[in-house]
Order: sequence, then C-alpha cells, then structure tokens
Amino acid sequence: MTALRYHVSRSFAALLALLIASAAAHPAQAETLRVGNSSAQAFNFLPLVIGIQQKFFAAQGIEVTEIDLAGSAKLHQAMVANAIDLGLGAGTDVAFLVKGAPEKAVGAIAITPALFGIIVPYDSPAHSLADLKGKRIGISTVGSLTQWLAFQLAKKEGWDPKSFTYVTDGSEYPSQLAALETNAIDAQVSGAALGWNLEEQKKGRLLAPASAFVGAFLQNVVFASDDFIARDPDAVRGFLKAWYQAVAFMAQHKAETMAIARERDHFSATVEDKQYDTVMPSFSTDGRFPPEGVARVKSSFVELGILPEEPDMSKYLTESFLSATK
Repeated sequence: MTALRYHVSRSFAALLALLIASAAAHPAQAETLRVGNSSAQAFNFLPLVIGIQQKFFAAQGIEVTEIDLAGSAKLHQAMVANAIDLGLGAGTDVAFLVKGAPEKAVGAIAITPALFGIIVPYDSPAHSLADLKGKRIGISTVGSLTQWLAFQLAKKEGWDPKSFTYVTDGSEYPSQLAALETNAIDAQVSGAALGWNLEEQKKGRLLAPASAFVGAFLQNVVFASDDFIARDPDAVRGFLKAWYQAVAFMAQHKAETMAIARERDHFSATVEDKQYDTVMPSFSTDGRFPPEGVARVKSSFVELGILPEEPDMSKYLTESFLSATK
C-alpha cells in the first residue's frame, strides 16, 4: 500500500510538473479589449497608441483593438450595441449615461480643455473673440463638448449662446477644414493644433485657445460598459494602469511622443512641439475626477439643454478601478 501511494504521489507530481511546463510554453491568451475612439487624431487619446506600442497593455495581459468612431454620439451608440468594451470620450458624454447608456466613467483623461481652441479662416476679418458675435460656428455634434465650449465663449462675451448658428461638421480634421475652406462656417471649435497647422499653410489660424475663456473642466474620460465591468473588472483595472503608465511615458519622452503623434495628425514638428507643450499639462496622471471639473460638467448639461437639472454624478463616475494606478 505504501509503495502504491508513493507511485501515485510520484505520478501526480510528474503530471503537475508537466502541466506547469505546458502553461509556461503556452501562456494564456491575452484578453482582447475593443476600445472605441471618438476622435482618432486627438492628442488626448494618444496614450492608447503609446500603450499599444510600448506594450504597457500587453504587460497587463491585454490586447487592444482600436475602433475609430467619429464623435461622441457614435461612440456611445457602439457602447449600447455592445460593439465596444471601453470608450474614449468627452466629460460631457456623461449625459448619455444619465439617459440610460449602460456604462460608467472609470478614469479621467484630461482635466482642462487645453486641447481646444477657436479657429477661423486665414483671411477672416475676425481678430478677436468679440468679432464672432452672431457668426456660424462649426462643432462636432449637437450637445457635444465643442458646442459647450462655444457656449462658454458666448458667456464670456456676454452674448446669448443662441446668437450663434451651429454647424455640425464632425470631429475629424478633414471635414472641419473643408467647412472652413468653403466658407460654410465662420469659425471652428477644434484642436488648437489644427489652427497652428492651418496657419503654416495660410488656410486658417488659431483665434484663441480655449484657456482664454474656460478654466478647469473634466474634458475627457475613459468609459467602460456595465457588461464589461461585470464580466472582467480586473481587465478594467489593467487597462487603466497601462493607460496612466503611457501618460507617464509621454511626459518623460517628448521626442518619441511627438513622433507618434505626427504619424496620426501629420502636423509639422513646430506645430507638434506647441501642441505637446500646451496639452501635456492637462493630462490626468492618476485618473481621479477633480471636483471642480466635475461640477462644471454637471452645469454643462443644463446649459446645453440636455438635462433639466444637474444629476448626481456619483452614480456615473467611479474611481474604484484606479487603485492599481497609484
């Protein structure tokens, strides 16, 4: 009996060793996450690309499939349809959650609107914000962050936001440029870097950065579907950890970051340098939601007429997956 037990014990040990060796030779397949991007060219979403290229996501056992979507509405439609697991969008997109989109905001991306500015055609007679009264303003979509920024411009100048005529021309630079060049609009709310880039080409110019009329604001956030959160909360944590590692990399590697950004937006080195120096300080390094920025997002819902009253944001924002980013 003792000999039999010894033989079984040795056989079990050998089998266990074989299983361990097999697992080492054939590691578990990485979790594949579908990540929606509301603007493929936006500098604020660059950590996704950095995280893939520098293998920060891979180190967390995550494989990322990037899905480019044009604007906030399509991003959250994709989330509702369960076509994506995570989304990179605007702080104002939380209104979709209030209206029933099955998702949560799980991490802050940018905590000021440094990315944005007001762009006009190169030969525009407008040389100050005051010159835009009653003009046609290009925005990505109705109820978007870009429209809210136009509202803040009007508010600063003492105008009724309805005094503008809003023209929706998408979130991508080519469509915005086409609107400017064909005089379909008088000004565009878009990335400040687009204005610098167009100035080099004598096609447009940055009239003013968003910082001239907006302070702290929860500009961009990472959204996760409720289904994904329930299915794999560890993957949510792993994604966020890798994301903020990518942000840290960007802060420490300007040249490499600029090179990767230029592959996406095709701006000159001079423009990319300005964009990096202007936008990098706006990145959240830990994903926490700043109270002042959250408060301004709440008020934006009422200002945009999206909601009749300010919601309880604690129902839609969670920092519970950020412990791994400390």
